Amino acid sequence: MTHTEQADRPPGPLSGLLVADFSRILAGPYATMLLADLGAEVIKVEGPGGDDTRTWMPPVRDGVSTYYLGINRNKRSIALDLRDPGDLAVAQALAARADVLIENFKPGGLARFGLDYASVSAGNTGIVYASISGFGSGAGAALPGYDLMVQAISGLMSLTGDADGPPYRAGISVFDVMAGLHASIGILAALRHRDATGTGQHVEVNLLSSALSGLVNHSSGYVAGGTVPFRMGNAHPSLFPYEPLPTADGELIVIAGNDGQFRKLCQVLELEHLVGDPRFEHNQDRTANREALRPYLVERLATRTKDEWFRDLTAAGVACAPINTIDGGVRLAEELGLDPVVLTGDVPGIRNPIRFSGTAARYELPPPDLDEHGEEIRQWLKS
Repeated sequence: MTHTEQADRPPGPLSGLLVADFSRILAGPYATMLLADLGAEVIKVEGPGGDDTRTWMPPVRDGVSTYYLGINRNKRSIALDLRDPGDLAVAQALAARADVLIENFKPGGLARFGLDYASVSAGNTGIVYASISGFGSGAGAALPGYDLMVQAISGLMSLTGDADGPPYRAGISVFDVMAGLHASIGILAALRHRDATGTGQHVEVNLLSSALSGLVNHSSGYVAGGTVPFRMGNAHPSLFPYEPLPTADGELIVIAGNDGQFRKLCQVLELEHLVGDPRFEHNQDRTANREALRPYLVERLATRTKDEWFRDLTAAGVACAPINTIDGGVRLAEELGLDPVVLTGDVPGIRNPIRFSGTAARYELPPPDLDEHGEEIRQWLKS
């Protein structure tokens, strides 16, 4: 979608909010892009060398890192050297006007510049100040906050990979993304509180806490059940079938999450005799006897292609899916009418996943060049 196509749309739900974005890399910029898509005015404050992701390549588009392009649309950029008194004064003026300030410096790292929460809130009592760190502002403050470290420390890598193989990282920086989402939720909740009371507050998010929350059934299994899970390849510890199974031309994810779905699966696979088998009667039975059940499913699935099974199983109400590369995922979203790709200027990107009936997301400003709006912002702060 182009800017012209949105010219007469109503303002976004966050229109009128000013966000001072002192974050870089992924978690913070992802959070602020989501806010910007929904109408917030986001000013991206970068050091003289720019956000590190500007140099994270390949892949590239027109010489610009696609990593950077993927999380920085709808923002304006100003380059400031906080060690320079003049630039620091600009940064402090921006913080004084902002509704929201978001940063991911090491905890306490902005205090020497008078840009920490205590300093900023002293003159801007309504500020919602969001800090993202790796391990919190207490005993873990000195630890660097890399997603890969958190995948290792949290236990995620112990759950990822084949049972007899080495642990693996997830294919994306999953906890950076989760922390960005949690930061967005925290900011919106704090803004709601400010609307009611007039008072801002400090919102803190750290990757390890986001990870432990995001491990959901596994972290619950430990803290509530005393169970330490380990990797099982693509198998699920509590459900079967819930994994890839081979067909005549490749693997197909097959899911039978309840007894009704299992009956439908057996009907399509012409394995009705398994429905009455006490070994497979209920989910806990199928999970306990998965090694006995799997050969029946594999033998039948091997007789047809994954696309043929996908068509027939889906028609019968059985959840299944071929394993795509990302291009296949985008194509399917297009076929389903989800319009996954949007144009911001001439830069393609993935649509904001949230839909509103009355206040659509915007795609107006392409990811900015370093300091592209610096002079404009400086003049505005003087007014």
